[in-house]
Amino acid sequence: KTAAQKILQVLHQDGPGIDMKLLLSELDVNVSGLVVREVLLGILKMITYANKNRCAKLGYKFFVWSSEQQGFKHTLDAYHTMMSVFAECGELKAMWRLLDEMVEKGYPTTARTFHIVICTCGAAGIARKVVERFIKSKNFKYRPYRSSYNAILRSLVIQNSYKLIEWVYRRMLRDGHSPDVLTYNIVMCAKFRLGKLDEFHGVVDEMSRNGLSPDLHTYGLLLHVLGKVDKPAAALKLLEHMEEAGTPPSILHFTTLIDGLSRAGNLEAGEYFFNEMIRRGGVPDVVCYTVMVAGYVVAGEVDKAREIFDEMIRNGQVPNAYTYNSMIRGLCMARKFAEAQSLLTEMESKGCNPNFMAYTTLVGYLRGAGELAQAHDVIRQLVEKGKHSHLVCKITTYRR
Repeated sequence: KTAAQKILQVLHQDGPGIDMKLLLSELDVNVSGLVVREVLLGILKMITYANKNRCAKLGYKFFVWSSEQQGFKHTLDAYHTMMSVFAECGELKAMWRLLDEMVEKGYPTTARTFHIVICTCGAAGIARKVVERFIKSKNFKYRPYRSSYNAILRSLVIQNSYKLIEWVYRRMLRDGHSPDVLTYNIVMCAKFRLGKLDEFHGVVDEMSRNGLSPDLHTYGLLLHVLGKVDKPAAALKLLEHMEEAGTPPSILHFTTLIDGLSRAGNLEAGEYFFNEMIRRGGVPDVVCYTVMVAGYVVAGEVDKAREIFDEMIRNGQVPNAYTYNSMIRGLCMARKFAEAQSLLTEMESKGCNPNFMAYTTLVGYLRGAGELAQAHDVIRQLVEKGKHSHLVCKITTYRR
């Protein structure tokens, strides 16, 4: 056994009357940054709703004990991992105390520190206070980002905290900081997600007025928006502009455009750009094919979706869970249940484990069609295979 495994085994013995420090010391293991990381990650992986209080205590007991070992000092990574344990366990106050201890000992707060804290505090409704603290902090090492604001905005966009992004951006301008391309990309994303398309275009214009050129991410956002508002002609012009500017569109750019057009219901334009991408030498990947399949399924064109699905496999692209889920849904919509079940079996045989959604889709449509025996058979197979056993009760009560 490794040192980390031995330590975890001892930690599991914790209880009333147990001298945990003595037991850990008797292991006579060499405490290092790697060992501490492995132990804390091991605790992180075993956290459940039922044992979260115990896991938080075990993690902190080990954290304190290891800090007391001769010649050893915790790294910034160790503090971050312990904070993640507290965050996952819902121990907000303990996480803040550890952060304060970290700062008092001279460790810098970084973009990762902010991300751990904001992920937890966002749900607690104190996200703005967290942002204020990090903006004012003189100890905030925000590299590799240009400014503390960009580091904060990057975490917020990952968290889908779009309204808070607007507030941080206003604060950034008020404090006299100049946005860069990353800043504008994040703010544009927020405006789009909030449905503020007029303001989205206003940010694009502001970026241009400030002499900043779009990067590949900016172009991706613009193409997706043009697709969503069903402006294929404008999208084509933008693609041509990208070529002229020396930034030829990638498969991802075409995919995000096709996705936008599909969501707008313009499958004809989506197919045009799919073929245009191939004409320019692009090879569709699994994500691009999945977008095409999903678009046709949503539009009820199941035969066309199947045609694209089969073409994908012929061209050597392996469908992922999202591709299979979309195709299974389409076949169920067309009441081709035998074909859908066959695809579910094929999915398993190719090493792509069906997720909860694949089963609920099939069961829901079977029940909706009055095929109760088949629906129960799918559930029975699921139970026999021991998959998603904790969710079977949800499947049995699921209604499409």
